[in-house]
Amino acid sequence: MHAADVPDAFHMLTDFLSADEHYLASSQAYGDLGLKGLNDALDLFLERPELGFVWMAYDENGVAGICVVCYAISTSMGAVVAKLDDVSVKADRRGHGVGSEMLEQLKEQLRKEAVTRIDVAVHLENPPARRFYEKLGFVRLNEERLSCLI
Repeated sequence: MHAADVPDAFHMLTDFLSADEHYLASSQAYGDLGLKGLNDALDLFLERPELGFVWMAYDENGVAGICVVCYAISTSMGAVVAKLDDVSVKADRRGHGVGSEMLEQLKEQLRKEAVTRIDVAVHLENPPARRFYEKLGFVRLNEERLSCLI
């Protein structure tokens, strides 16, 4: 994400974080700080690109989709992996391949960076999202994601 992309990222993520029912169901456990948290996160991505980035999809009408990628080290793989977060496609662009193309291009970029795995969490009550990721090669894990504010 470049500084010029910040307004698009801010608007897309604001819409997602304030309206997605599945995110909102867990937002308290995440410690959601609203607009302050989002502003701080975008600043961190600009200041510390080694931690991750915001990936955006554009079409002829402007920004169409967005996701947040953070890097981690997998002790089981001995390699850098990516955590995919806050994935959203604008409502009027859904069902037209924007999300699939965004993630296929993201995979290509991450391979170039020698990232060997992408992890994503899907709300248990969001089977359409789970099917979307499975269609793109993601595999269900027999795990449950937990969070602890410190």
